[in-house]
Amino acid sequence: MGVATKLVAGSLLIIFLVSLIFSVVGVRIIRDRVVAEAQERVRTDLNSAREIYSHQLERIDEQVRFVADRTFVRDGSAATDPVRLVERLTPIQVQGGLDVLTITDRAGIVLLRVANSDVKGDDQSGDQLVARVLRRMESTAATLRLPADELRRESPRLAEQARFAFIPTPRARLRPEQEETSGLVLKAAAPIFGLNHRFIGVVYGAKLLNRSYDIVDKIKQTVFQGLKYEGRDIGTATIFLDDLRISTNVTNQNGSRAVGTRVAEDVYQRVVREGRQWIDRAYVVNRWYITAYEPIRDPAGAAIGILYVGILEQKYVDIQRRTIFVFLGITVAGTLMALTLSYFLSRNITGSINQLVTASRELAHGNLDTRLELRSNDELHDLADTFNFMASALKKRDEKLKEFATRKIMESERLAVVGQLAAGVAHEINNPLQGIVTYSHLLMEKMDRDNPGRPSVEKIVTQANRCRNIIRGLLDFSRPRKPDTRPCSVNGLLHECVSLVGNQAAFQNIEIVQNLREDLPPVVVDPSQIQQVFMNLIINAAEAINGTGRLTLATRYDAAGQQVEVEFTDSGHGIKPEDMERIFDPFFTTKEAGHGTGLGLAISYGIVWENHGTISVESEPGRGATFTVRLPVKTEKTEEGA
Repeated sequence: MGVATKLVAGSLLIIFLVSLIFSVVGVRIIRDRVVAEAQERVRTDLNSAREIYSHQLERIDEQVRFVADRTFVRDGSAATDPVRLVERLTPIQVQGGLDVLTITDRAGIVLLRVANSDVKGDDQSGDQLVARVLRRMESTAATLRLPADELRRESPRLAEQARFAFIPTPRARLRPEQEETSGLVLKAAAPIFGLNHRFIGVVYGAKLLNRSYDIVDKIKQTVFQGLKYEGRDIGTATIFLDDLRISTNVTNQNGSRAVGTRVAEDVYQRVVREGRQWIDRAYVVNRWYITAYEPIRDPAGAAIGILYVGILEQKYVDIQRRTIFVFLGITVAGTLMALTLSYFLSRNITGSINQLVTASRELAHGNLDTRLELRSNDELHDLADTFNFMASALKKRDEKLKEFATRKIMESERLAVVGQLAAGVAHEINNPLQGIVTYSHLLMEKMDRDNPGRPSVEKIVTQANRCRNIIRGLLDFSRPRKPDTRPCSVNGLLHECVSLVGNQAAFQNIEIVQNLREDLPPVVVDPSQIQQVFMNLIINAAEAINGTGRLTLATRYDAAGQQVEVEFTDSGHGIKPEDMERIFDPFFTTKEAGHGTGLGLAISYGIVWENHGTISVESEPGRGATFTVRLPVKTEKTEEGA
């Protein structure tokens, strides 16, 4: 897949994911905001409905107090001339919209009922409002639930008006009853004081809410102003007795008022049983509304009914849908614009990248004259400049490598000739040297141990053997041989090396410290080859010290690795960091011209490796260097032999 395709695909993926996330979040925010706005609206509408409901109760309270203050009531006519009093109170009852208007004596015994004058003499002192008036001597008003027999005493018509047969309602709670006979009334009671200002009785009046639509229609007209949506009333109001709709402008499918239907179980649980408001969507009779319910309480605080207002949910669903469609349309349009811009931007970038790719291929195939010319003022322009600089640097380095390779080839050829000459000289010297070795051994054997000349002869033997080994090393370097491994003492090899260099001029001002562990196991190596390595490292250390200093030789045993470690630590000038990686390369030397060939450490590295060991170096400029040689205690060959 090309860079251009990746850029376009990446841009598409990012834009798609961002658009998707913003769309989901935006839709959720729109939905929540619309629902929250509807709930806030219906909460305000519920406050308005409560005010209308309370105002109706206050109006009844005023009507009752008005009756209690009338002179023809205060003069005791209820007891002396009840027929005449009924005639005078009937117009007041009708004009005040009261279904009940009754007067009792000071004990709560009914003296007359305007709506049912034939029934009197019953005791109303147990009524919550009458009892409160008898106790406090002041007017009071509240919502009450009256049973059917009480309604029948006030008027047979009220008992019939209050009766409802339950209509099956979706989501309603299960009830064993099939009908409701009690009624929900707005009731007020006031004390009657005689003309002599003595308490003589109680007057109470009430309005039955069952099948009375004045309040709910006034709420609908005042709060919702009769607005409709798609042929349906946008707002509705209802008064419940317990869970039963007794006054409502919610309609059935046939357009009739849905009295006799019941509230949903979850709403009933929250409002009536828990006594809390419900502000949420709810299924009302046959469709969904954004609703607000709150309990209607009697004087004792018990929830006996529900006041409801609701807004048709469909309107807000359509608002949500339209808003979401507009939002998604804007999002899609923005996404398409972003895709178009990203496409053109990616083409501009990929053009420069293609040039870089082409130039890189040319450079990889050896065309070091390749150059880039990009006019974009961005990172790609800087990259092109860097590429051009790199190509120029590679070309210069290539020329230097060719020159260096030519010089090294010539030097190698010269060293090869010198090596051949050295091998020939070594071969010629080896024959007389064998005579020196042989006769020096014979001379030493004939001399007594107490002979004062014996130490000198022993040195001749040692140095002659060393010369023989050096010549053998030259011959081995000209024709490499496999190590002749056998167990030997590392400490012994180091002692021999120190004794050989002890009298040399380069070591006169160098303190050689030997920290040699005595209980070392023997190592399995070629002793002559390893001694050559040790001598090379000791001499290199002396050259690095170049004067006064210290050379520390240390040995220790690594039981885990089955190795003996030998450290050569000098106090010389150290090794530069840039030279550390090349220190064991053939022909690499830090010595002045004519003072080294760069083969010593390379040969030492090869010898140690052939003897199954390792060699490493640690150094800091100005603080000396430490070469560590690790030699095996056992080898695969010795293990197989065992």
